Amino acid sequence: MTAKVSIIMGSTSDLPVMEKAAKILDEMEIPFEINALSAHRTPEEVEKFAKGAEGKGIKVIIAAAGMAAHLPGVIASMTTLPVIGVPINASLDGLDSLLAIVQMPPGIPVATLGIDGAQNAGILAAQMLALSDEKTAKALKAFKEGLKSKIVKANEELKSVKYKYKVN
Repeated sequence: MTAKVSIIMGSTSDLPVMEKAAKILDEMEIPFEINALSAHRTPEEVEKFAKGAEGKGIKVIIAAAGMAAHLPGVIASMTTLPVIGVPINASLDGLDSLLAIVQMPPGIPVATLGIDGAQNAGILAAQMLALSDEKTAKALKAFKEGLKSKIVKANEELKSVKYKYKVN
């Protein structure tokens, strides 16, 4: 099995957030890898990864970082693969990370998600892969139907909640 998605985090302390992306990819049976690389502490390894990812069969990179959060942009500067940035709430409520990732210069795009938005990163990676992979497209459709079913069920359950002035 060859990884199609690479989840890269600046530190293993980001794993509790990034597990959400891994779970989505796992549910959709998309092969992925997870590694910790730091734009500041291991820049040579980041460069080796970024420049070699496409040759390894990677199609999408999910890169997460907190604080200065340079990892997604540094990776994006060295590859033509799509990079999805996940700002991690490590300080300043994650606003510093969000701004560091979203403020990329022209020519170096990073698809930036919400703070700690790893689940959506996994879904977005799946959507990108689904453009050329029917199995993934079917898994996504099933996932979206599941979301719909949860809301329908929640509304049914709300019918049993009683208040004096509740009319439905």
